[in-house]
Amino acid sequence: MPLNRDTIASLCLIMACGGLMFVSLDIREPDYGVLSPATWPRLIIVIMAILSTIYFVQSIRLPRSKTPVAPRLSFTEFVLYWRNVLIVFFVFAIYLMVLPYLGMLVGNILFSLVLLTALGGFKPFIMHIMVAFGTSGGMWLLFIYGLDVILPRGSLTGF
Repeated sequence: MPLNRDTIASLCLIMACGGLMFVSLDIREPDYGVLSPATWPRLIIVIMAILSTIYFVQSIRLPRSKTPVAPRLSFTEFVLYWRNVLIVFFVFAIYLMVLPYLGMLVGNILFSLVLLTALGGFKPFIMHIMVAFGTSGGMWLLFIYGLDVILPRGSLTGF
């Protein structure tokens, strides 16, 4: 069996899923409600385990000589190559900082709009506005009125 970086990474992910599943057994079961609080975390862990297993099988099947090697990049080339990822992390960090002030609804709309515009450009700006309001507003309505979840309100906006 060829032991490459992908194989090691997939084995670590599978072990992490096993550990997370074991820890999920400690989630307290309340006396009320129909659905257990551990249902969604366990579902996500099972999906991660399935994907990690697929990753493991593919890493074994990939011949050692065809394993891609990352090119050596200068700092500028690295930043340009990973520009979109860095933008997402930067915008998400700012989103987390302003969330207590703007609240979930306004914060999510602005987060979606800024991220769509930063990654997609200014040309389809009207489409970005419609997607940001539609998805964020729809999810807000679903959580507030459909699931009766109390979402954080902003100290500046009030909703």
